[in-house]
Amino acid sequence: MARPENPVEAASMLDSLSVRLDEADVYMGLDKLQARYTELNDEVSDVRLWDNQEHAKAVTSELAAIENDIGLLRNLRGTLEDAETLLALIRETGDGNMDPELLELLDSIDNKLRDLEIRSLLSGEYDSQDAVVEVHAGAGGTDAQDWCEMLMRMYLRWAERQGFDTEIDEVVEGQEAGLLSATFIVKGRYAYGMLSAEKGVHRLVRISPFDSQHRRHTSFASVDAIPFMEDLPEVEIDEKDLRVDTYRSAGAGGQHVNKTDSAVRLTHLPTGLVVTCQNQRSQHQNKARALQILAARLAEVYREERRKELDELGGPKEEVAWGNQIRSYTLAPFQLVKDHRTQEETGNVAAVLDGDISNFMEAELRRRRLS
Repeated sequence: MARPENPVEAASMLDSLSVRLDEADVYMGLDKLQARYTELNDEVSDVRLWDNQEHAKAVTSELAAIENDIGLLRNLRGTLEDAETLLALIRETGDGNMDPELLELLDSIDNKLRDLEIRSLLSGEYDSQDAVVEVHAGAGGTDAQDWCEMLMRMYLRWAERQGFDTEIDEVVEGQEAGLLSATFIVKGRYAYGMLSAEKGVHRLVRISPFDSQHRRHTSFASVDAIPFMEDLPEVEIDEKDLRVDTYRSAGAGGQHVNKTDSAVRLTHLPTGLVVTCQNQRSQHQNKARALQILAARLAEVYREERRKELDELGGPKEEVAWGNQIRSYTLAPFQLVKDHRTQEETGNVAAVLDGDISNFMEAELRRRRLS
């Protein structure tokens, strides 16, 4: 929302924010959250809760999430009341100028409500989970490998902006520059729901820094995301179905690159899925993390198989074709990032490559809701 320039516009903005907050109470299910909070609080008070540690962890995690949601809505309500009080004081003085403190309060409420409105678009079963993200270089040679590394940095910067933790689990360096592929985990509430909007092929158009004739090149990289959970009891992996290879970690060097054969590559023989992990401190830790990622990927395979079965039962559906790339990033001859699914675009390419991509995610989530 545009910043108000006088008290009349500020009053109108406050009215709009108040309506949006009332709507947030509804779509966040504040009444249900409060009722569930009481139930869980009673359960946590039971001394027998930790007799079943897996159940106890689930209960305490849900309780913490609900506390966070209720607290956020209450804090927004309090901030809105503070802004209304401050506006009343400004009106009493008869000063037509806007108070900087009031503008900060309005901006804060607007931004937090927007985050809640985006969250309301995330209603999938696994949307609230952490995410395993894989980036792979495609057509375009060295430029594509450089583009792969640029995309990884973009998502890591986005995660940092969101206050999410990240863990780089495996990188395969390119022959001359950049990366052939990378796997990393983004840890934060709704990380998967947001990053699921990024799945697909991303195209880069620029003057190649690797071309001595300074010609324009087009390169591609693919992005995939799957939900990641520390424990996946529904996925059982038989050790007999695994081929385990160990090798020496590769990388740019430094204290976290091991000098022994601690990196682990797991091949799931029935499906052919391959997972590697090299950035933990020991072979045992690398294998444990690789097993977690493999379990997440297998769970996604099983879910996809189930979706296909349901689609077949529902009859044939017309395929929606959006082209090979979901988004184009053009650096030359002009500056533009455009999403071909939603038509969302911006000329501030530098900001996008520095992680300012939430607008694109939000637009895609809204498109999904309407489709």
